[in-house]
Amino acid sequence: MTDDPEADTSRKFMTPMGTTIIAFTAVILYGAGFVLQLLHLRTQQMPAQRLALLAGALGVAAHLVLAAQYMVLDSGVNLSVLVAAMAVSALVVILVIGLSLARPVHNLLLVAYPFAATTILAKLAFYTGPRVIDESNIGVLLHVLLAVTAFSFLALAAIQAVLLYFQHHQLKAHRNSLLVRTLPPLETMESLLFGLINTGVAILTLAIIVGAVFIEDIFGQQLAHKTVFTLLAWLVFAALVVGHQLQGWRGAVASRWTLVGCVLLTLGYFGSRLVIEFIL
Repeated sequence: MTDDPEADTSRKFMTPMGTTIIAFTAVILYGAGFVLQLLHLRTQQMPAQRLALLAGALGVAAHLVLAAQYMVLDSGVNLSVLVAAMAVSALVVILVIGLSLARPVHNLLLVAYPFAATTILAKLAFYTGPRVIDESNIGVLLHVLLAVTAFSFLALAAIQAVLLYFQHHQLKAHRNSLLVRTLPPLETMESLLFGLINTGVAILTLAIIVGAVFIEDIFGQQLAHKTVFTLLAWLVFAALVVGHQLQGWRGAVASRWTLVGCVLLTLGYFGSRLVIEFIL
């Protein structure tokens, strides 16, 4: 589990044993943050929430060090499927912690922390060969950076959409569960959802444009699957933004469109690469 060939070709600022220690440190901190946030949900004690944020901040710091260990190779930047998933989950945690400083979104930590811990454990448990991008290929690296950032925003929007759908369903059924009582009003939840979607779509649009400019044969054999599903996802999210502005789409309708778009984007980003790296 520690004899990872990717680590052997890295810039060796950490030993393989050190990599494992950092990984489990991040997982333990995420676990502590999850328990503390769950405690806050049940008791509404503010110290528990502050400690949950602190544990997550320390966890994501270790997470970023670990991601750099796998990503930065002598031959370039490694973006194999599990390494990319680690990068996305780290960005999701950073976004939730950052948003929670100004908006009442702390309950998103209950999804973000386990998601991040799972990607770390998956990288330790499974080996996928490096998928290296030359550091000199600035255009492709910019496309990848934009794509990962866009996916992080839209993945967080999908989590928010699930909470919004649950909240809408519970209120419609006149149920007052603990989670519903701790969630912000529907208007605030919807405002946050569309804020995430608008930002994610803007970044995804830039990623598509940069990819079209700098990536040769974007509809080639290795990229056709990703390109088609990414464009379909963009169309879904763009239709949702237009529908919200012109038709007032919200609530359960907005949640369903968001989840459909995120599923398409996930299939585009990870579907073909999972098949290529794990099966073929």
